[in-house]
Amino acid sequence: MPMPTMKTLASVFALMTAGMSGPALAQDTGAPSVVQPENWTMEQQGSMSVVTAPEGNLDIAVIEVGPADDALAAAAAAWQVYDPQAQRSVELTTPAASENGWDQRVSIRYATSPSEQATVSALALRQGDDWTVVIVNGAQSTANVRSAAVSLARDSVQADGYEPEDFSGQTAHRLTPERIALLRDFVAEAAETLDVPGVGLALIDQGEVVFEGGVGVRSLDNPAPVDADTRFMIASNTKGMSTLLLSILVDRGELDWDQRVVDLYPEFRLGSDSTTESTLVRHLLCACTGLPRKDWGFILADQDTPASDVFRQLSETQPTSAFGELFQYNNNMAAAAGYVGGALAYPDMEIGAAYDRAMDALIFQPLNMPDTTFDFDAGESGNWAPPHGLDVDGNQTVMSNHFNRGVYPYRPAGGAFSTASDMAHYVQLELSRGLTPDGERLVSEVNLLARREPGVQVAEDVWYGMGLFNEEHWGVPVVTHGGTLLGYHSNWYALPEAGVGAVIMVNADTGAAMLRPFLRRLVEVLYDGHPEAMSQIEAAAARLDAQTQVRRQGLDIPGDTAVLGALASRYESPGIGTITIFENEGQTWIEAGSIRAPLATRQNPDGTVSIVSIGPGAISLEAEVGMEDGAKTLTLRDSQHVYLYTETR
Repeated sequence: MPMPTMKTLASVFALMTAGMSGPALAQDTGAPSVVQPENWTMEQQGSMSVVTAPEGNLDIAVIEVGPADDALAAAAAAWQVYDPQAQRSVELTTPAASENGWDQRVSIRYATSPSEQATVSALALRQGDDWTVVIVNGAQSTANVRSAAVSLARDSVQADGYEPEDFSGQTAHRLTPERIALLRDFVAEAAETLDVPGVGLALIDQGEVVFEGGVGVRSLDNPAPVDADTRFMIASNTKGMSTLLLSILVDRGELDWDQRVVDLYPEFRLGSDSTTESTLVRHLLCACTGLPRKDWGFILADQDTPASDVFRQLSETQPTSAFGELFQYNNNMAAAAGYVGGALAYPDMEIGAAYDRAMDALIFQPLNMPDTTFDFDAGESGNWAPPHGLDVDGNQTVMSNHFNRGVYPYRPAGGAFSTASDMAHYVQLELSRGLTPDGERLVSEVNLLARREPGVQVAEDVWYGMGLFNEEHWGVPVVTHGGTLLGYHSNWYALPEAGVGAVIMVNADTGAAMLRPFLRRLVEVLYDGHPEAMSQIEAAAARLDAQTQVRRQGLDIPGDTAVLGALASRYESPGIGTITIFENEGQTWIEAGSIRAPLATRQNPDGTVSIVSIGPGAISLEAEVGMEDGAKTLTLRDSQHVYLYTETR
């Protein structure tokens, strides 16, 4: 259905992606104004406007409620307007940082069963005494496929009279020692608030590294301080480096951005023949081919899977949107990009080894990045920061890095270790448009910048290029990418007009909430912006506490003995892998690909029962227990895929 927008909407830039034009702004009919994404339908009824996705199974509704006792009362009133028959119980209520002119923002999540594959949430927004509520309701798969449109419509809801800060045209301050101290103090306070053991940090100004070092300790078990040479896993920040490899090969004439991938690497196949034939080199990292995210495909795979499995998985993945239409982030496509580049550089080597050698010889060595590696044994030795995550009771815990070893077969998409010092050299290259820190040209400006050309839209003023995000915030252009693995989160930022760059790396899941506020604080320091970043950190800390409590309350620990006792010892899913259930020190455990953890059980709203892994960290496996044709089954779901495992007899 439609999405109402409150009183004022942010300006929306034209969608610069093939097959899409800009969103429309509804005519004034008395209902709230609303951004209507391309191909979405709109209805307006009194105090409500609703936009509905083309699939017809996802609504974003904006309802002007007026005065209410609190956020939950406002949300309840909004549901009476949107769908009076809805019967949803509130699962989680968390405060959100005040922004877009709102005096108060509260996120509300409603309980759903795994089999529904639904997303049901509300965002209650208060200005003065009046509330506006944004409801997102419908199919999780559509919300995932159309995430850019959802973000565009939902996040453009602004309070009446709000004027966002705009620093465009202003000259940024230099990062003097005093301003560097402001950033370091922010990082230290944010780390303490979010219970993050260690942070790696680097700052670049006018081509020079003006600070590199760290905050906190490498591990709760190791009080050695984090410094500029402490290794963290950088996850998807590897993608931009993989695209840099392709840029260098374009310079050398070994490939062309507009060359078909199958002509370079005949083994390349996608689940759709037409998409296979249409995929050019530039599309490998554009997130625009219609292939969906399929991370569980490699999370559940055996860890000794060869690099070539990337191409097998791609050949079995069907597009879920039209080519060039929507942003859909696919790690296997990014991995294929790196492996194709490695194969061209070193055609006589196994593709994984060829990629490793190409990255070292063509990027890491010329940029003086000696501590950057794909070798887990090297990465996990000496001066490194192990990952941390919250256990089921909310306690920060040192974790094994076992889970993250599962990314190794797909490492061009996110398998590197690096340091604040090494990453600063990479950001210097981005800011200098292709020059190493020593002033040598590593890559042509034209092919470095080709990676930044806006492709599909991700959110308002956020576009994806080739392994890089091209963004604008508060009138400030930003080139960036982030990375997430279990217990590791990082971002680098390049502000080309200011000549400033930054690297931030953390070794705890809770640290993910630090990254965007850090960008806000950087802009505040550079342009004397209103101090909002720390309020975002405080809201994130409250949200994390609430999420931990809700997660614990919804689980039976130890699990239901009848449910756990009835599980088969082994399940299989063709083409995916196996799940093993076993006893370990009096507890029932599960092992599935990279996941190895104790089990709890949960009763779902629809009466079904799920088993849930409860090892520390933000990633857990949830499987619905069932029977099919007389055989025991476990069913796992992500937003667009179902993985059925059947007992082996």
